[in-house]
Amino acid sequence: MTVRQRISSLLFLHVAGAGFTIAETGTVAPTVQTIITRMTQARADNRAHFRSYRVTRDYRLFGKERQKSKFEATAHVTFVPPDSKTYAIQRASGLGVGEKIVRQMLEGEAHIAKNYGSTDISPVNYDLRLIGEEYVGAQRCYVLELLPRRKDKNLLHGKIWVDATTYLLHRMEGEPAKAPSWWLRDARIKFVYGDVGGMWLQTASESTADVRLLGRYTMVSRDVGYQHHGTSPVAR
Repeated sequence: MTVRQRISSLLFLHVAGAGFTIAETGTVAPTVQTIITRMTQARADNRAHFRSYRVTRDYRLFGKERQKSKFEATAHVTFVPPDSKTYAIQRASGLGVGEKIVRQMLEGEAHIAKNYGSTDISPVNYDLRLIGEEYVGAQRCYVLELLPRRKDKNLLHGKIWVDATTYLLHRMEGEPAKAPSWWLRDARIKFVYGDVGGMWLQTASESTADVRLLGRYTMVSRDVGYQHHGTSPVAR
């Protein structure tokens, strides 16, 4: 496998009990089943509010030293409900393989959009365990462990942070349930979510892995602007 192919393997990283007393607040957390039921309803309500939009997203690829990126790109991603995603890369500079990585990542994202149920955080794809409570910013969240029901590179063994009020995700992080490639070790991925014009969307991600013979690489993406259908662009 060539150096280009090894680094390209990073793209695969992009494409998740009973109630107990929370000591800090003195309140009792819902059961896992209650949380799952409320999460399912919250996601359904959120998807019902989806409308066409275009997001401007920045990508940066770093080596072991994070002070300077080896590649940078900006892409426009257009979503049309219920499941259509298309993209166009506006600019790209730096390491030649970087653009290939970004293109394949975006193609994977479009594929997942059409197969939402295969990666959804649900009992079909995961066992979930309530392991605690933490704050994400000012929001109190339940922390659940994700235990994938099958070996799939698009599922994560890790944790999610679920808003204790809205039951929407704030964070998700972990390692792929199936190694994307023999060339990758210690792969980790993190997603961040937030409100975008009344829709709860993924707004940033970070994927890191040791590429055999090449060292540590990290791909970072961040949404920097949104435009809903018929409106002017809004910076994030």
